[in-house]
Amino acid sequence: MNWPDHRCRIEVSLDRQQVTLFKEEKKIFEAFASTAANGAGFEEGSFQTPTGNFVVRERIGEGAPLHTSFKGRLPLRIWQGEKSNDAILTRILWLHGLDPENSNTYRRYIYFHGTHAEDLIGKPASHGCIRLANKQMLELFELTPIGSAVQIS
Repeated sequence: MNWPDHRCRIEVSLDRQQVTLFKEEKKIFEAFASTAANGAGFEEGSFQTPTGNFVVRERIGEGAPLHTSFKGRLPLRIWQGEKSNDAILTRILWLHGLDPENSNTYRRYIYFHGTHAEDLIGKPASHGCIRLANKQMLELFELTPIGSAVQIS
């Protein structure tokens, strides 16, 4: 496998709080997102979103119902609206960092995932991950194969 596969590329803009997916250089998906409330950074435990070049290393949740809640990357149940400070819902695209400064991204459990806090989409509010509204996360997941290139800036 040629890793990353640049035929499918995701760009994440921290400034615009936006995710854009390109296939063969054609834009096919765009959605607002929510990145870290603590801004950009690489340190473990910082609750910051890393920047640079990444690859989608794992896809988790294929076939699970919308709003499935994950704990430890395992499906638990359908989220029922209970209070949470960072529910991981619907699907997970787990990132692997390709640059020296973001090489700990996989160990930091940095993902694209659906969220319980859809009202905060478009504003920095996550604990480091890239949150999307659940229906948009489902769509992004379906369009994104393992090995897809990701750039966060």
